[in-house]
Amino acid sequence: MASPTVAANAYASLARIMDAGGGVGAGIGKAAEGGGQSFGDMLKGAIGSVLDSGRKSDAQTIAMTNGKANVMDVVTAVAETDVAVSTLVSVRDRVIQSYEDIMKMPI
Repeated sequence: MASPTVAANAYASLARIMDAGGGVGAGIGKAAEGGGQSFGDMLKGAIGSVLDSGRKSDAQTIAMTNGKANVMDVVTAVAETDVAVSTLVSVRDRVIQSYEDIMKMPI
């Protein structure tokens, strides 16, 4: 499980990437020829959902400090964010591993 500092840094990095003009999904590919969703759009949507989860967690934490939220709501929101970030990191690691496997293939 990631430490709170690592999770906070990952969340901040994702926020900076998405706020910088489209971020990771920008320019990765156009819509598929069959009219489907492009990989870049799908990736951007996944990162956006992680960011939304983090923002919800932040809002619940602030509401609790103001006395307007239940502790269980905050714990649930933080756990959802942790799962989302962990999933994103796992997917990233798998993509990197796949890229390295492809690079090892003989031409």
